[in-house]
Amino acid sequence: MTFHDLKIIPAILEGLSKENYTAPTPIQEQAIPAVLAGRDLLGCAQTGTGKTAAFAVPIIQLLSEEPNNSKTGRRIRSLILTPTRELAIQIADNIKGYSRYTDIRCAAIVGGVSQKVQERALNQGADIVIATPGRLIDLINQKRIDLQHIKILVLDEADRMLDMGFINDVKRIISKMPRQRQTLFFSATMPPEISKMVKSILVNPVKVEITPVSSTVDRIKQSVYLLENGKKQQLLNHLLQDKSIASALVFTRTKRGADRVTRELTKVNVSAQAIHGNKSQTDRQKALNNFKSGATRVLVATDIAARGIDVEELSHVINLNLPNIPETYVHRIGRTGRAGKKGTAISLCEMEELPFLKDIEKLIGKTIHEVKEHPYPMLHKPQTVKTKQASTAAVAKPKPNSAKAKENPARKPKSEWFKKRNRTSSKTSTRASRSQ
Repeated sequence: MTFHDLKIIPAILEGLSKENYTAPTPIQEQAIPAVLAGRDLLGCAQTGTGKTAAFAVPIIQLLSEEPNNSKTGRRIRSLILTPTRELAIQIADNIKGYSRYTDIRCAAIVGGVSQKVQERALNQGADIVIATPGRLIDLINQKRIDLQHIKILVLDEADRMLDMGFINDVKRIISKMPRQRQTLFFSATMPPEISKMVKSILVNPVKVEITPVSSTVDRIKQSVYLLENGKKQQLLNHLLQDKSIASALVFTRTKRGADRVTRELTKVNVSAQAIHGNKSQTDRQKALNNFKSGATRVLVATDIAARGIDVEELSHVINLNLPNIPETYVHRIGRTGRAGKKGTAISLCEMEELPFLKDIEKLIGKTIHEVKEHPYPMLHKPQTVKTKQASTAAVAKPKPNSAKAKENPARKPKSEWFKKRNRTSSKTSTRASRSQ
């Protein structure tokens, strides 16, 4: 199938060609006809599936077919809400590319940069606004923006907006626009609050569900290093001596951790920059541009800041800290292996994170290959491994009356989960040796 088969107008086809789009992805094949038909849409898709074009292309076409002829200037007819600045800017850049041969204009409204610049863009006229909830609320309160003429609303990465505490802001924004509109709703996961919101704002939606978790991760080579507590930075430094790691997006749990990792990498002559919420938008965009251009080899990011990072040819994602939400792991590693390309994901796991590793493996339905040959192996395996719902403790102390524990307290029996992991790793190693 081609974009021409989806009945896309020539002006947009030309823009897509200029952006090197050749054939639609599965989500684009299913979503574009539904949106062009005026239907509400519920899209369940992981990152890297092409969902931006799935909603942006038909929106540009629908607005192009109905010129903005208001005597008072261009009115905002489509609003796209996103959780982060980076994602909003990325979507705006994409829309500008798709619509370059049309008369459609768009503007990004995000925090962290001058409001006056954004007001000027709005005054010049915008058909489509891509916004983060916080800055949009500010402009609504100042009566600088009018949502009364919105025809198409897009909520992108709604589950992440829930995680970040934006849902009440989103509801408030929705109350400022007409009830009669087309709504496109995208979320990788469907927690109860999101499901409730879907029922309240979508009318007889077309549901598009693309790329289950298993197929998202199958194309990415995954490995995990079980290591001694406190040795993650040393192992990261060691791994990055490998020049085949051309570019790496390193995830940390905290902003302070991202800054610390960046400093330590710089000390060992690895070019790195950090991106997180405490950085100004200018600094974040500069770091991202340096990473995309190859001037910086390593970008260290928190989960929130990484939303919207879309880097072609990203060779590696490294989880310095395993996430406690397994779906977040899938979001993270989906930054590599995009558009059918190969990618590599490496995770560093200390003993207290073993429950998170077990939850991730349960979600993706496979055992992540353990790399055992490295300088900082985990010294003792835990007796039991519980899921994070049961406990975050990864070590069960031996009972005082255990005869074996008294004989050799340092020797701890491996859990069934570890036995299974070791059998899997052993089989993988055997197959690898046979194939060589």
